[in-house]
Amino acid sequence: MKPLIVRNKYQLDLRLGRGSYGETGHHLKTGEPVALKLEYSQVSPSQLENEVEIYKKLDGGNGIPRVYWNGSECEFRVMAFELLGPSLENLFNYCGRKFSLKTVLLLADQLISRFQYIHSKGYIHRDVKPDNLLMGVGTQGNTVYMTDIGLAKEIENLDRRTYSVVGTLRYASIKAHLGNEQSPRDDMESLGYVLLYFLKGSLPWQGIKCGSKGKEKIILKKKKQAGRRQAKNRQAEKHSLFNGVPVEFKKYFELIRSDNELDYSGLRRLFRGLFRRQHFQYDNVFDWTLSMFLEKLEAEQDTPVAEQSTPHVHQESH
Repeated sequence: MKPLIVRNKYQLDLRLGRGSYGETGHHLKTGEPVALKLEYSQVSPSQLENEVEIYKKLDGGNGIPRVYWNGSECEFRVMAFELLGPSLENLFNYCGRKFSLKTVLLLADQLISRFQYIHSKGYIHRDVKPDNLLMGVGTQGNTVYMTDIGLAKEIENLDRRTYSVVGTLRYASIKAHLGNEQSPRDDMESLGYVLLYFLKGSLPWQGIKCGSKGKEKIILKKKKQAGRRQAKNRQAEKHSLFNGVPVEFKKYFELIRSDNELDYSGLRRLFRGLFRRQHFQYDNVFDWTLSMFLEKLEAEQDTPVAEQSTPHVHQESH
């Protein structure tokens, strides 16, 4: 398939697919790399149009991608936006499917602030998962970005209907499982599951072998049980949500499920207190930062000196 030229500005090579999907491209005049997200025009309702609208409302916030252009081209709706780095799911796999406590706390500090900003603008995300959390590039390489907000909605736009789970089953809140109207607390509950997934390597409800309906019921039951009572025996304790993690993570869930007003600053203080007691440094050195540095260093050491700095000889013609 020939490259698609978008309004004489952006170019990319398309792959066949359904729904909305993303590609990288570049500005034809400046050469600047961009991300391009496409959605077939016949998709209704359009998640991409909803995503563009919300990005514009959130514009200027830290960790919010900039939208450069949106419109229609051929059979696609197109959004050109800021090119970002790898997702936290990709980095999780790169680091052996487990993050250190320091990395999880560094991420938590940023992500609590991201959700506070989104909620302050009157929106809830509703699809919180590692694939939708991306690191920046260049000078923003240590910044976590919120992406794929096509399922987001206004907090005040209440919908009392009961519907199937909105979001990703693994990280969905209990209210999302029940098909109830979601609130900012549901985003924070999903974030809690994501943080524990990073810290533990997996969640207790992963790997369940049964039909989709039965699987959803089991996951909902396990989530309801998590943190509500002590495990009855060692085997149950071994598979509990909070086994082997600092007590602050259980306290986090207690705070977001309490009847008190959602206190983002209190949630950050909770994890910052743990961070200080562990004598960690706010140096933005994540697990992958060190691994990538060591890989680069090893590659440079394996490269012959002659290849690293080959002198250029200039000859003058007489």
